[in-house]
Amino acid sequence: MSSISDEPQASTARRTLRLVELLLAHPAGLSPQELLAQLEISRSTLFLLLTTLKQLGYAEQSEKRGRYRAGPRLAAWQGALPGTTADLSQAFYQEVERKPWSETLALAVPAAGGPLLLAQVESNQRVRSAFITGQCYPGLQAAAQVLAGPPPAAVQLHGYSLTASAETLELALPVCRDGRRPDAALLLSVPAYRWQPPALLASFLAELRVMAAHLSYRLGAGFYLPYQSGETPNLQPTRPLPTAELDDFLAGPWTARLACVRPDGRPHVIPVWQEWDGQAFTVIAWQGSQWAGHLRLNPNVSLTVDEPWPPLRRVTCRGTAAALTDPAGLPLLAERLARRYLGQPAAGLAGQVEGAFRILPEALRGFQGLS
Repeated sequence: MSSISDEPQASTARRTLRLVELLLAHPAGLSPQELLAQLEISRSTLFLLLTTLKQLGYAEQSEKRGRYRAGPRLAAWQGALPGTTADLSQAFYQEVERKPWSETLALAVPAAGGPLLLAQVESNQRVRSAFITGQCYPGLQAAAQVLAGPPPAAVQLHGYSLTASAETLELALPVCRDGRRPDAALLLSVPAYRWQPPALLASFLAELRVMAAHLSYRLGAGFYLPYQSGETPNLQPTRPLPTAELDDFLAGPWTARLACVRPDGRPHVIPVWQEWDGQAFTVIAWQGSQWAGHLRLNPNVSLTVDEPWPPLRRVTCRGTAAALTDPAGLPLLAERLARRYLGQPAAGLAGQVEGAFRILPEALRGFQGLS
């Protein structure tokens, strides 16, 4: 006589629940290859389960053939805001990839059991803060204050919360889809023995405020004025970008628009991933890209990189392109750009790269503000 655990229905239930656990534990998402490595099932069974969960709203993909994440109905089990988790997590991981952080950064959303940890990037230091994604943390006072409605007066005044306990210091700033009301909290958590509050603010507050604003803009905000009421702020007039600000801007996950010339003389414009090293741009061409052939015939190009929200920075470049002749470096280049633009390495992406070009500027200008 077979036991309950031997029944096919029980086996399917175990696989489904294990898949659900993995989706909840990895807000940034998992690729099919990563899921297969942790589930003892066939590829066809995995995709059958994923398709069913997607149809029911318990799983989602940010793009075709992208990573799988918890869908709105699954996120609602834990009290997260339905429909917001995927874009919040993706934007967070992409922003964090811009530079290395010496302390743990996290993203939390409001939930009935306290701030729910949606995503985190742990410090690589031996003693560090660490959380479990998908879990509620009522003890995260800084995040709770930022997400409270209304927040404490000091949080409304300064736009952040700084709290201290015997073990940790926590600095939290609001992320606002409409520019004013918090939907999430950007959280920095550090061991208390390593920092004093004034030094922590001096070292991290300015950069965290910029990141919180970027996250808000990426989620739809036209400005960043948390907790403030009144009219939309006026945008500043154009000013040139100094070299340091230009380099910092180009280090962000901004897609470039590459303009080249077709063989018949007509212009050809295409969005491309770009990497700026302070001297030149590197762009990659995917398999089947027509513009790669155009550049080999005519290396004269223009490149534009801009952001669609305040402070409206933009960089224009005119120069010449030269094909890179080291195919061995393409996988590393593709991995760097995938981490920068997708917030994660993309399995098999290097195999889709046809080549890469280095664009040496003859003229390079950067501006900020309205024309």
